[in-house]
Amino acid sequence: MDQPTQPATEEGTIQVLLVEDDERLARLTSRYLQEHGILVTIVRTGPEGLAEASRHAYDVILLDLMLPGRDGMEVCRELRTRSDVPIIMVTARGEEADRVLGLETGADDYLAKPYSSRELLARIRAHVRRARGRSGPSTQPLLVGKLSLDPRSLSATLDGKTLPLTTYEFGLLRVLAERAGRVLSREQLLDLVKGNAEEVFDRSVDVHIFRIRQKIEEDPRNPKLLKTVRGAGYMLATGDDT
Repeated sequence: MDQPTQPATEEGTIQVLLVEDDERLARLTSRYLQEHGILVTIVRTGPEGLAEASRHAYDVILLDLMLPGRDGMEVCRELRTRSDVPIIMVTARGEEADRVLGLETGADDYLAKPYSSRELLARIRAHVRRARGRSGPSTQPLLVGKLSLDPRSLSATLDGKTLPLTTYEFGLLRVLAERAGRVLSREQLLDLVKGNAEEVFDRSVDVHIFRIRQKIEEDPRNPKLLKTVRGAGYMLATGDDT
């Protein structure tokens, strides 16, 4: 395992776990990120990635799909059972089905190889800003019926119970809560929830809406809170609507 060597930036240390079995790519990616103030730890197998993620709290995990020991999908799925750390899936397989599967498994973002180092850096910083509560100007709690969202801690509760949302799911639900009672198209949601690969992947909105409904609806197949308006988009119902 290669440990980080760069000092912290003025904005605070960003620590990244890179799980990548391609040694040359891992070295090049690590070098570029460290030149821009990101601390990078490299591991090369799925089991090593799980072990390292358990030992240390990272700001972002860059996770290759094809890994020895356990593949990226398995690693991502297990990480999601115990952590909300932003996960960016990095893989040479860029087909739509793979992107959908990665997002359904719990990844927050998706980059296909070969990727731009500058784009990767921008996405890492965007995820960190979101996770640290600096993604938007408003930090006031949002209340929509029995749903409460706290932008400072990126936490949400429904009827007093904490919702296990990922950072992207929280961002999507926040956008809907800020406009409760209004229908938002997929394109509007993609534009409002920035900083992820989903900006160019329309179907991912449906995947995330599905996952959010599993967490907030009594009957996800008959949603009362997060509604679909056929041919138009999605709407979060106000307290009066429910």
